[in-house]
Amino acid sequence: MLETIYKNAVTLAIFSIFTTGLTAVVNDITKPIIARNIALKQKHLLNQVMNLDLYDNQTQLECYFVTDPALGNTTPHHLYLARKGDQISATALETTVPDGYAGVIQMLVGADFHGKVLGVRVIEHHETPGLGDKIDLSISNWINSFNGKVIQSADDKSFAVKKDGGDFDQFTGATITPRAVINATKRTALLIETLRDKLSLLPECGDTHE
Repeated sequence: MLETIYKNAVTLAIFSIFTTGLTAVVNDITKPIIARNIALKQKHLLNQVMNLDLYDNQTQLECYFVTDPALGNTTPHHLYLARKGDQISATALETTVPDGYAGVIQMLVGADFHGKVLGVRVIEHHETPGLGDKIDLSISNWINSFNGKVIQSADDKSFAVKKDGGDFDQFTGATITPRAVINATKRTALLIETLRDKLSLLPECGDTHE
């Protein structure tokens, strides 16, 4: 009996060691692949919200952290800078939409320092299929309505759904979601306008925030 228990314990120990080692090997193999895929997806999104013609530092965009309530919460958000030669030509700033119909929405807003929105993309959402999910480019082109729009001021009435007197279409049966996305885009673009003279004060990506 004791011999059987001992053999089973040894077998179990060997199996545990083997599976642990195999898991470690698989993790080492897949980790760089996952990281590369994430980087490619991020680059693809950045290229969509900042026209490729606007910058020539595509392989290594400067990255900083921005923390401001205008971004939907007090979590640090990534700010990416595009340069054409020595001049900053565009930015892309992550932002959070706290008041989506089905919960929090994560976005990336591309803009210059003069209130012009270059592009917007939704990174993550939980909106209802067939209603609020039209903010997703794979479902609808609605998100492209922001391309080239210029925000004149915080009181710019055009940055609203048509139901509220603005320029943007609302969704049939779903006004809360597009209204929230429009307001978040407006707040983010206005914040970007204020950042040019504050860049030296912002922590760089790779600091202790990550």
